Amino acid sequence: MSLRTSTITLGLLGGCLCLAPWAQAGSPPPLSGEIVGQVKGATGIVQMGATVFLYNRFDQLVRQGLTTEQGKFLFDALPPDVYSIRVTLASFVPALRRNIAVAAGSKSVLQINMANLLSTVDLVSSTPARGALMSDDWKWVLRTSQATRPVLRFLPDPNSSSSSHPASAIFADTSGLVTLSGGDGGSFTTGSQQDLGTAFALATSIYGSTRMQFSGNFGYAASSGLPTSGFRTTYSRTEADGSGPQVTLTIHQLYLPNRATYAGLAGNDGAPAMRTMSLETRDKIDLTDTLHLEYGLGFDSVSFLQRLNYVSPFARATYDLDEKSSLRLAYSSGMQPAELAGREGEAGLDLTQDLTALAQLPHISLRDGQAHVQRTQTYEMGYRRVAGTRTYSAGMYREAVANAALILSGLTNLPSGDLLPDLGSGSSIFNVGNYQSFGYTAAMAQTFADGLETSVAAGRGGALTADPRNVGADASDVRGLIHDAQRTWATLRISETLPGSGTRITTSYGWTDAGAMMPAHLFLTQESSQATGLNIRLRQPLPMLFGLPGRLEAMAEVNNLLAQGYLPLSVAGRRALLTNSPRAVRAGLNFVF
Repeated sequence: MSLRTSTITLGLLGGCLCLAPWAQAGSPPPLSGEIVGQVKGATGIVQMGATVFLYNRFDQLVRQGLTTEQGKFLFDALPPDVYSIRVTLASFVPALRRNIAVAAGSKSVLQINMANLLSTVDLVSSTPARGALMSDDWKWVLRTSQATRPVLRFLPDPNSSSSSHPASAIFADTSGLVTLSGGDGGSFTTGSQQDLGTAFALATSIYGSTRMQFSGNFGYAASSGLPTSGFRTTYSRTEADGSGPQVTLTIHQLYLPNRATYAGLAGNDGAPAMRTMSLETRDKIDLTDTLHLEYGLGFDSVSFLQRLNYVSPFARATYDLDEKSSLRLAYSSGMQPAELAGREGEAGLDLTQDLTALAQLPHISLRDGQAHVQRTQTYEMGYRRVAGTRTYSAGMYREAVANAALILSGLTNLPSGDLLPDLGSGSSIFNVGNYQSFGYTAAMAQTFADGLETSVAAGRGGALTADPRNVGADASDVRGLIHDAQRTWATLRISETLPGSGTRITTSYGWTDAGAMMPAHLFLTQESSQATGLNIRLRQPLPMLFGLPGRLEAMAEVNNLLAQGYLPLSVAGRRALLTNSPRAVRAGLNFVF
């Protein structure tokens, strides 16, 4: 028996050795893919140490890594799915690309170009790797008759434990911002915050598929000691193709200094309460590979002396002419959609932009004792092209403004039923009536490798001028002094981060005719913006106390330092000034975590 057993054993071993090459040749094809890429700066220099984040279709972080000395990174053994890549590096704008399809056995090659103004991620190639799961032979098999077609199924391993795939956390990717600030008071025309106040914002992802943001501000007006408060909540859900609805609810409550006009309507303290509520829904859809549509509808309600309700639709279409240029058309009616402004969104500034939107108040004014809300109807067209580190843009617009609200200073002999007290100063809000304007603009932005960004914009647009004659203390006569006009304007903006200290300095100067006032136009298709006078903004990082997580920074800004863009009026032998950009100084601390 031992001789027979030895013979059988030797026979089996010989057979295994003969079949080994066939087993190797018939090894199963790869069931996963990979994403590789290289990160370069604006001048083409590879960037080492850039952080690369990999997200799945639900925006959940699945992997992250750092680029090598050649600026390269690799994510291998990826299950077939749709992924997103986000690359961050100090002194550069984060780069983001969605909808990167990974198939079994495929390799997606990315080229990331980091810049200070607009970073890009290009898909260089996406080719199947050697030994792909779907070979040409299998494609011919699938085309054969079903009766002779072999059917294979991949079933999950029954021995695998479900605990190896833990459920995603309820809350993820949470970030927050707290701001303590003080300075000159806010205004209905400028939309700035109260004199002394605290603002906060918190954002988090719920189950990786939805995004919730909640922000608020509250404080006191230093000139009157009256409280103001506001809260804002945003719900958004992003689908795999990048689309998804967004719903935002914003409410404000504030008190104004008492005036005789409000007798019988004010509370026990004599200060009337103003309450505003805005419900806005937004969505976007890709009509084709090159045509994208953003649209939405806002419902606004203002309760002050009487209740005012408005509906504000808006839309913007973007047509990609090629990878570097695009054409945009935009329309809005009613309250201006500040979030639809032409500036490109940046993930790191979401909370700051949320607080800026929260600080925007409806432009309210009084006329013959009745409250009115400024409404704007805008048609706009814009063109944009990126050429290396330069961005060129041009556009034109036509808008019609009803019940325009501007700041009137130095005039107190008008009837109180035509003057709304300003929030943080001794000035008032005056209803100048209706006007129309047509304008066009051209701009160029340049990004340098050392963190310096410059832009210059110029154009011609609608302005307001006033007759030099003197009129009586009647609101309709004052409105008769003001006329529409066309004036030329130019704006220069410089932004730089100082090495070593990390101080971020942004300076802009807006020039226009000294004898006219130019109401600000909210560009919906342009990244450039029109400034008034000299404006300076500083952001200084500070060391964190007690080793707490997050970062601390000081902030200071001066708006219209030279007090330009004021329109003089002569009423009842007295001089008054009409403006939409008063001189203001603010400072504060930001805690970001």
